[in-house]
Amino acid sequence: MQLLISVTDAEEAQAALQGGADIIDVKNPAEGALGAAQVTALHDVCALLPPKCPSSAALGDSTSSAGALALAAYGAAALGVSFVKVGLRTANPDEAVALLRAVRAGAHLANASCIVVAVGYADATRVGALPWTLLPKIARAARSGGCMIDTALKDGHTLFDYCDEPALQRWLDACREAGLLCALAGSLGPDDLPALRRLHPDVVGFRGAACRGSREGGRVDAALVAALRLGLRG
Repeated sequence: MQLLISVTDAEEAQAALQGGADIIDVKNPAEGALGAAQVTALHDVCALLPPKCPSSAALGDSTSSAGALALAAYGAAALGVSFVKVGLRTANPDEAVALLRAVRAGAHLANASCIVVAVGYADATRVGALPWTLLPKIARAARSGGCMIDTALKDGHTLFDYCDEPALQRWLDACREAGLLCALAGSLGPDDLPALRRLHPDVVGFRGAACRGSREGGRVDAALVAALRLGLRG
């Protein structure tokens, strides 16, 4: 499993690296689960990272237009990120496929190796989004490279409040059968580490559990990142 830590700026990225993060994800948590960072913050983080360190950028949700998200994907890929993540808040699978195809086209204009990750929501019924169980089929149809389950609402509920382990295991198996990177996130914390070790997704993402303070106002701490890394490895 690779440890993904979401950061807001270069200082947090440095702390995440010191703690042993495998992937540095850049976002603006004040704007939601997939809030896009300012381009200056993304630029500074990309400039800081060692050449072989994978990075990702949250682009926002499908509530934004396909054109805007494709343009954002182009910019992020041009800065050198390895992954771009798009949240699927639409309830229409065909719209989701079309959006992901547009984002992939934008990213690949700048960097053909940049992987588009389709993000679905464990709490989809609360926000009117499509079921997360459809993600592998949608991502494969759009020729995206990966899928992630997150929580749309950051209100104290976690991934495991909505999804049980057997269902998540079936989802992970479906991703792998389709040749897709599979990732889990969603307000995860230290108490979730045993379940994550059992499920063993390709990538596990954290923000709040890596911060001293709140998810939005706190700061990523190297010691907390190191503890998460150790806990994932058992």
